[in-house]
Amino acid sequence: MGRPNPATKESLFMPGNLTFDALREKAASGEIDTVLAAMVDMQGRLMGKRFHVSNFLDHAHEETHCCNYLLATDLPMATPDGYAATSWHSGYGDYTLRPDLTTLRTMPWLEGTALVLGDVLDHHGHDVVPHAPREMLKRQVDRLTDMGFEAAMATELEFFLFQGDYRSLQKDGYRTLIPFNGFNEDYNLFQTTKEEVVMRPLRNHLVAAGIPVENTKGEAETGQQELNIRYAGPIDCADHHTIAKHAVKEIAWLNGCSATFIPKWAPDKVGSSSHVHLSLWQDEAPAFHDSDAEFGMSKVMRHFVAGLLAYARDYTFFLAPYVNSYKRFAPGTFAPTKAVWSVDNRTAAFRMCGDGSKGIRIECRIGGSDMNPYLAQAALIAAGLRGIEDELDLAPPHKGDAYAGGDIVEIPRTLREAIETLRNSVMLRETFGDGVVDHYVRCGEWEQEEFDRAVTDWELKRGFEGA
Repeated sequence: MGRPNPATKESLFMPGNLTFDALREKAASGEIDTVLAAMVDMQGRLMGKRFHVSNFLDHAHEETHCCNYLLATDLPMATPDGYAATSWHSGYGDYTLRPDLTTLRTMPWLEGTALVLGDVLDHHGHDVVPHAPREMLKRQVDRLTDMGFEAAMATELEFFLFQGDYRSLQKDGYRTLIPFNGFNEDYNLFQTTKEEVVMRPLRNHLVAAGIPVENTKGEAETGQQELNIRYAGPIDCADHHTIAKHAVKEIAWLNGCSATFIPKWAPDKVGSSSHVHLSLWQDEAPAFHDSDAEFGMSKVMRHFVAGLLAYARDYTFFLAPYVNSYKRFAPGTFAPTKAVWSVDNRTAAFRMCGDGSKGIRIECRIGGSDMNPYLAQAALIAAGLRGIEDELDLAPPHKGDAYAGGDIVEIPRTLREAIETLRNSVMLRETFGDGVVDHYVRCGEWEQEEFDRAVTDWELKRGFEGA
């Protein structure tokens, strides 16, 4: 529930904190001996290789290679069929991973280690891979630039901390999950003191890695945390989110506990979200702000938000990509169910923050803690820009409890529904291309197929004897 506030445009672009020359110096002194060269997969995870720094400095900084199934796997790394981009039939060849040296940074929580993110290219022609998440976001940033805009974006990362390390919980079948804290700790400074063994090094290590952490706080559930990172340009924002999520898990592991970004880990617990804050800038000025307009909301902002609303159902999959993602959408949980906008109202899918000020922005509250930030931000920008292009009209803001609203468009309430709205989205097909949309439709289909094959504990408990 944090509130990143881009009232000024300073520091919109904050890439890595380590130059190539500085890496060479740290390698010579023995301070860094390992470089992680990583890509971002469909699930928003870092995949790649650990290079000895001498090899990276010698040639791997130019390119390395990885199997092209890394953009066609599921959460447990299975290789489902049905993808046009890669398959058993085509032999699962390679991608080229070209390090983006502007993202080079230290990873202070891992001794002697640096990280660089890379662009995913076709192995033969070195063309960009259009369904790579980072590339999808880059293309929307290019659209912003072509229209004369820059975006300031920030994401909130919510997650749960648990007693016990990942391996211990896995061996137990995740049956005995004990939150690190036993109380609702929303803003409670005494309760969050209990988790500083993880949260303090998380804040400090991320800042040392060049990621501008603003704060952490307890969230509204037992053992639930929130990490807020300062706004940045879209690509830097997504990079920060992804590295921070990776750091949460590693630092928890290093301290003998575990963290989860699954949105709904128990039916009686509040879910975890990842709200996205967004504003546009033009000619060094906030394009969403007009001091003479109602709420201080410019025509550009009205059209942009109208686009977000008009296509909310189309892109929900990119904000909620798994079966579990939809378990958090329920009245009275601070997770939205209706595609409406409001003024500082947390029951709506879109909340306008900073009304009347230069920090005016829109907060999308649909995204869960499991979203891939590159895909989520790419989809939101695409919808908003279509709203500007088509000069869509914005309805008045919703007032009161949006959960109780009557004739209001609902966001998809199941993965199955979200897959179909994605499949049939003319706007997203025109924006991303048929191949990209079909790729992610297949991703969603496989997740649903795997769930449909499963027999759950609920089914056994309900029907073992009674059926």
